[in-house]
Amino acid sequence: MILYEEAIEHFSEDVMQNRIADRAAEKYQAYYKRNPSDSEYRSWAMSLAILNNSFIYAGLKDNHIVVEYELPYASQRIDVLLFGHDVGGRENIVIMELKQWSNENVKNSESEGNIIVNYGRFQKEQPHPALQVQGYYFGLKDFVKIFEEKDAPELSASVYAHNYSKQKDAILLLPRFSELVKTFPIFTKEEAIELGRYLKERLQSGKGQVVYEHFARSPIGPSKKLLDHTSEMINKQQIFNLIDDQIVAYNAILHKIKQLAKTKMKSVVIVKGGPGTGKSVIALEVMGELLRQGKKVMHATGSSAFTNTLRKIVGVRAKNLFKFFTVFHATKPASLAVLICDEAHRIRESSVNRYTPRDQRSNLPQIDELLRIAKLNIFFLDENQIVRPNETGNAAMIKEAARRFGTDESEITEFELKTQFRCSGSDAYLQWIDKVLDIRGSDIAHFDPKMEFCIFDSPSKMMEEIRARNQDKENSARIVAGFCWPWSKPNVDGSLVKDVKIGDFEMPWEKKNEFWKWATDPSGMEQVGTIYTSQGFEFDYIGVIFGKDLVYDLTKQKWIVKPENSHDTMVTRNNTDLAMHLKNVYRVLMSRAHKGVYVYFMDKATEEYFKANLN
Repeated sequence: MILYEEAIEHFSEDVMQNRIADRAAEKYQAYYKRNPSDSEYRSWAMSLAILNNSFIYAGLKDNHIVVEYELPYASQRIDVLLFGHDVGGRENIVIMELKQWSNENVKNSESEGNIIVNYGRFQKEQPHPALQVQGYYFGLKDFVKIFEEKDAPELSASVYAHNYSKQKDAILLLPRFSELVKTFPIFTKEEAIELGRYLKERLQSGKGQVVYEHFARSPIGPSKKLLDHTSEMINKQQIFNLIDDQIVAYNAILHKIKQLAKTKMKSVVIVKGGPGTGKSVIALEVMGELLRQGKKVMHATGSSAFTNTLRKIVGVRAKNLFKFFTVFHATKPASLAVLICDEAHRIRESSVNRYTPRDQRSNLPQIDELLRIAKLNIFFLDENQIVRPNETGNAAMIKEAARRFGTDESEITEFELKTQFRCSGSDAYLQWIDKVLDIRGSDIAHFDPKMEFCIFDSPSKMMEEIRARNQDKENSARIVAGFCWPWSKPNVDGSLVKDVKIGDFEMPWEKKNEFWKWATDPSGMEQVGTIYTSQGFEFDYIGVIFGKDLVYDLTKQKWIVKPENSHDTMVTRNNTDLAMHLKNVYRVLMSRAHKGVYVYFMDKATEEYFKANLN
């Protein structure tokens, strides 16, 4: 997606004629089928006009500009790309991020690499802008093939904060950001001339149209440097010891990959397993091995929290190979050798939502978007973790879709993992949960005492125990709950609303747009996790608030759904299988722990039922 693309000479004319924002808005409306916000329009009108002053100082004419360029395999947009040649005749591309922040808008954050920005009605924690453009820099370097060429263009990135002053103690210029700012400089309102010199150094010899056309024609796909770097990071950060059926699945997958060169057939591998069977472990081990082999491989999930946590583990550069299921709608078919789909039970009916531009709506099921981009797809899933009606990820659906792509039955391989590493290694505990929740029958009649299972008469007492467990080992315990309370936006000062209320017990839900912090940041200890964040994570101890959306009727001896007590409209709206979805929710919540599960039941009949089944 590009909102504006022109020679800088024409761009300057549009600025001087006060039509630059109108042109961008027209393209925006045509693309998204809605008008841009007032703030977006004002940003184009003001920031681009101010930027043009630096173009004039630098003497840029025979150059090219692109406004709002969407990164490959991502939804982020680069504000401005500039194209030209330096004095030595080398092609140059410059990334520009434009910020309208004043000094009063920006506050320090306790989180490394982050700042807090005041937008008037609310505050938002976000990356330092130099860190933001670093991400854009690698987003181009790692996926636009032009940068792998022998005489590749020089790429640089900077920030123009044209309302921000270079005063003493300016937050954006604190010493802790100095190394980052050296590489990805920030130009303040006093530095328009310095910005002009920066641009002149890189673009003064013009011929920008040539560089832009070279860039626009370039194929898209993960670079060898990115593959090598990610391989190094995974091998450094992830050290696993596969055992039993994990080894079997791992070796079989690698064998299937060896066969890829011998056939033109599309292949699919499905690995099923319950909580704690090591699906994600195998996924990352397979990815590490494929990267070592130089294969074009990417990892994708349907979980924002899980993917962002993996990105945090592997670092700023390697994170570019970890994506969401929703980003492949516009990806060229057969652009990868292997796509690893972890948490594949979260595959949805469609990637399209109300924000998807019309010309990016593939009208394909999400499974088809995933299947078409790789020669081999590997799906890791637990069919009993489907917790939303629009989640369709199961083995039968994947096989059916693979056949539509011409995949022969012999090219579909399926494994099931049985070895249990969570819940004190007790498969019996999980079978007991399935039996009590009436998800499936089981020969296991009694609770397995190897798993610590405690029922509390107060959520406050349960939380005290969870805090105590977390003090023994950081991020080893968390609290979760059924979706039985509203989920409010943060207060104006950024503090979280304590939505989860039971008597004198009050806690907020996890912070929106920063879901991954709930599992990996100490602040997550004082937040309640939802089903959508907790999937994919495991802890030593988990505290579960079992809500009144699903209760056990002792008289009828059956589970009863109470949709009026649920605030998850995505699940309750027109859901003919609500009971099973809610049973799966609580199964997932009560299977996040290695050592102990602590539960508070809001409905006392349900508590009595569980206690009876512990005997």
